[in-house]
This record gives sequence, structure tokens and C-alpha cells, in this order.
Amino acid sequence: MPDSATNPWGISAEAARLHRSALVWDDHGGFAFTGPGSVDGLDRWRDAGVDYLSINVSFDVTPWTLGIEALSYYRQWVREHPELLLQAEKVEDIHRAKREGKLAVTFDVEGMNALNGDLGMVELYYRLGVRHMLFAYNRNNLAGGGCHDEDIGLTAFGRDVVREMNRLGMVVDCSHSAHRTTMEAMEVSEKPVIFSHSNSRKLWDHERNIWDDQIKACAATGGVVGVTGVGRFLGPNGPTVQHLVEHIDYMVERIGPEHVGIGMDTVFKKDDFGDFLAKHREYWPERQYKSGGALGYVPPDAFPQVTQALLDRGYDEMAIRGILGGNFLRIAGQVWK
Repeated sequence: MPDSATNPWGISAEAARLHRSALVWDDHGGFAFTGPGSVDGLDRWRDAGVDYLSINVSFDVTPWTLGIEALSYYRQWVREHPELLLQAEKVEDIHRAKREGKLAVTFDVEGMNALNGDLGMVELYYRLGVRHMLFAYNRNNLAGGGCHDEDIGLTAFGRDVVREMNRLGMVVDCSHSAHRTTMEAMEVSEKPVIFSHSNSRKLWDHERNIWDDQIKACAATGGVVGVTGVGRFLGPNGPTVQHLVEHIDYMVERIGPEHVGIGMDTVFKKDDFGDFLAKHREYWPERQYKSGGALGYVPPDAFPQVTQALLDRGYDEMAIRGILGGNFLRIAGQVWK
């Protein structure tokens, strides 16, 4: 029986030891910022043994100015909670947060509408703590194609943005983007590319998931695919740890454990996201987002159960440490400046 005093997660002693000692990384929290409000739920990540979280600040559905407001608010919130959080600028900050029992935080941007057509905005976001950015949130924009739209590929502006991201040290992220756009981006980038939160389309045929050639191309750049806990993208039983680990298994079988990670995409305020969906159906077409589907998210509290499930499936300790966070940490070490 697990000792609840030292292992509050209800997992085996071996899994608890491994989980506590590993660097655990969640590459995307999709909070859908709409204005000032509490994000005190971040203690759920720390309580689950998570050491790093990338918080989304902007996506193409909302005005780009709201992303700047979100960054201002979140950065101030981090400063006001030094006992819990640490704003990570360098990889060394993540290691320091681990030593001090804090949650290291950076930010990400979903869709290049956030740039307002201005290449110089990439550096502004980087200086404000954004460490990865994807091209298009489901629909096409000035940079490239979205996964629920006509596949226009990477535009000239999008290519310039990739080069600027490489120069600055921002990680190129291909989630939510169309197939051709992702493949062309991986050709252009001189640094490893990621899918921060995408699952296998062979396992579950949803347009937000990715095909094997995308998975393998990502690994060929030296990159990492982050499996996501969104129920709609996992399978018929929705947001379960079992489904999540099935997608991890699928990725590992094709590209090896060193190229697989986790980006849960937890949404704090589900009602807010429901309002977005109702008002902007063009970003979430009915053919892919029928009401009554596999709703919900694997919560951050489930990270320890993921460690247990990987052990139960026979993964060795090195592979588990990589999947839990070591692989995304490696990408940060190779790209961030």
C-alpha cells in the first residue's frame, strides 16, 4: 500500500519515487484568457509533481491585443506568488524551480494572428516569456494553414517567422496547423520542431490529430510530439489516462521514447471555452465538434497516474523520465537563448 504521507497520489512506491525525482513538464495549458481573473488553480500542477508548465496567452480566435494583456497579467501574478511560481527565462531557471519545489512557468501563443502581420512582434513575445508559438489555430491566417481549413501551406510570411524564431530561440510548434504547413515548416526550420499537444490520427481520426509522416518528420528534426489529454482527440472513451498512454505507445513505436512528451491542454474555465465554441463555430466545425462527443480533459492531477501506467506497460526508467519532461527539456536546451 502506498504511504499517503510521502505518496499522496495513490500509486506504487516505485512510481512515486520515480515521479518525484523526474523533471515533469506540461508543454501546454490552454486557459483561454478572457480578462483578469484568478489562476490559483496552478497549485494543482505543483501538487501533482509537475515542475514546468507553458501557459497559453493567445489564440487566433481572440484579438491579438488580448494576448499582450494576458502576458501582463500572468507575469504580474507570477511575481506576486514567489512561493509557488518562478518565471523561467533560461533552462537553468527550470532546474532551480525543481530544486526549490516551485512550478516554472513560460508562455505560448496559438496562431500567428498574434503578430498582427509584424515580424518584429516575435522578439517582443520572446522577451515577455513566450517560448513556443504555432502557426494557425485551426483556420488559415497570414502565416499558414489551419487543420480545419484549406491546406494552403506555409506562406512567405510564415517562412520569415520561422527564421526569426530560430534566430531568437523560440521553439517552432506545429499543433493545430494543416498538414502541408507543418511539413514545410519542418523543412524550413534549422532547429528542432515540436507538436506541443497533438495525438495520432491513425488511432483517432480527428483533423486536430496528426498523421505518421508528420510524427516522423518531427522526430527527424530532433523534435518532440506532446501527447494531449483533450478527450475529443483521444478516442471513444474520452479523457482517460488509458487513452493518453495508448497514444504515447503509438508515438514511441514509431519514433522512439526520446521524441515523445506531454502537453495536457487543460482548460481552467470550461464554460468560457464553451462560449468561444458557440460564438466562433468556424474555428470548431460541426463535422468535427458535434455536441455530446468525448468532452473533457485529462486533468493535471493525473500526471502521477501516467507515470504508474508507463511503469505498468514495461517502460524503463530512462524512457519514462524522457516522456515526463526530459525530452522537452532537451529541446529547450537546444533552442532557447
